[in-house]
Amino acid sequence: MRTTMLKSFSSSNLLGCGFIFILFTQPGLAATPVSVSKPIVSESTETLTLSGSLTAERRALLSPRVDGLVKEVLVDAGFRVKQGDVLLRQDPAIAKQQLEQARAATNEAQASASEAERLVEEAKRLRGDNYISATELANRESNLLLSQAALAAATAMQNTAAEQLSRHELPAPFSGVISAKMTEAGEWINRGDQVLELVALEPVRLDVNVPQERFSEITTESRVEILPDALPSQKLSGKITALVPVSNTQARSFLVRIVVDSNDVTLLPGTSASAVIYMGGDKAKGYLIPRDAVLRHPDGGRSVFIIDDNNRAQRRTVSVGSESSDGIIITEGLTADDLVVIRGNEVLSDNDEVELASDAR
Repeated sequence: MRTTMLKSFSSSNLLGCGFIFILFTQPGLAATPVSVSKPIVSESTETLTLSGSLTAERRALLSPRVDGLVKEVLVDAGFRVKQGDVLLRQDPAIAKQQLEQARAATNEAQASASEAERLVEEAKRLRGDNYISATELANRESNLLLSQAALAAATAMQNTAAEQLSRHELPAPFSGVISAKMTEAGEWINRGDQVLELVALEPVRLDVNVPQERFSEITTESRVEILPDALPSQKLSGKITALVPVSNTQARSFLVRIVVDSNDVTLLPGTSASAVIYMGGDKAKGYLIPRDAVLRHPDGGRSVFIIDDNNRAQRRTVSVGSESSDGIIITEGLTADDLVVIRGNEVLSDNDEVELASDAR
């Protein structure tokens, strides 16, 4: 009986040892390929990112300068025009007749003034020879003054008629694009009626609403970067031109107006963009790394993986100073010599063996 039990125990021990041997001799997992990068020494500055809309600095709803019938509209929506180009013409027939009448009245007044001047010169010669009285000379001089005044009035009326005629054409007040057309030939239009909309394509400005608690931290000297949504690869510089100290009572925010300071890129009014405003304050040294390198924790913390000398991943908790379009600045937890994992970190755990990808740097 005892011999049988010892044999059974020995058999079970051998089976156990064999199972343990199999576990320890199981081939290990392949090294995880990752890409790494060294941090870049930078300065940490707090930023505020806000979304807004690009608007044209100049936009006008054009109306006719006189009442009248539309003769022809020379532009349509989408037309590019230059300052001074004629956009619309009205029927000038009546205005031309009024100008002709004014010219005739001016000619008549000119003739009367010339005749009054001749009579005065004649009276002066006759008065020198004592052929006419002083009263007659004074009377003729008075008539000359009246004739000259009538000529001045007639000339003014002629100039008014000429101006009225010229106002039957609607010129472009500035260069831009016709964004809307609201009238056609044959319509009667009055002063104040909107007939065309003109928008200048440049310069454009970005309007953003700043929360009330951050408004006092922004000045016209604050550095601004503009990230247009229509051009996601572009990062443009901007300048704050206006801080409107009137709050939106519903959103509790203030308007900040930013002008795009770039002549190389054309931005379209009406498109959206983001403004990255660098807030004032002391700058702190930090290390700039790509956004993909930073892992977010459920508790709000953040960490990165670095590679040690044995090609193994080590998780390290870091403190974030600021974020920008270039990446994230780490103020604590990194050194300039660390190799930070920027690709493949999502599947890593502590002490995992890694293989540096060919694009690692």
